[in-house]
Amino acid sequence: MAKQLLSLTVNGERHELAVDPRDTLLRAIRDHLGLTGTKEGCGEGECGSCTVLLDGKPVCSCIMLALDAEGCEVTTIEGIAEDGKLHPLQQAFVEHGAIQCGFCTPGMIVSAKALLDENPDPTEDEIRAAIVGNLCRCTGYTHIVNAVKAAAEAMSGR
Repeated sequence: MAKQLLSLTVNGERHELAVDPRDTLLRAIRDHLGLTGTKEGCGEGECGSCTVLLDGKPVCSCIMLALDAEGCEVTTIEGIAEDGKLHPLQQAFVEHGAIQCGFCTPGMIVSAKALLDENPDPTEDEIRAAIVGNLCRCTGYTHIVNAVKAAAEAMSGR
């Protein structure tokens, strides 16, 4: 199958890629751009490991065709750190023990960032609703929810 040109912005940097029309956004991110922080878990959009922000909204990149991201702004876990410094969410995950095996962490942080971008002071129920599409087999979610709460407080200066 002939490759097609895809133009998109990833983590603030414009890219033009020649992709197979069957390539997922996940494949474009990992294979074409070498950004391996975004993980493939289930390959079916069920686990959330592959979550990225597409124009600020969380999407499962494993089930989205790369060509459907034409002209869009994509943010991966690599694009969340600021000037080489961990984002408050990333720092809170470290400080609150919200990382165990780490496989779900990129998608979890990306989903939490989408929440905090829209709602800087979420309730516990709102946090849990925002990460409902992200599966973690290690932590039981308590540490993750606490980390998101702590990040919200840090980001608001409380």
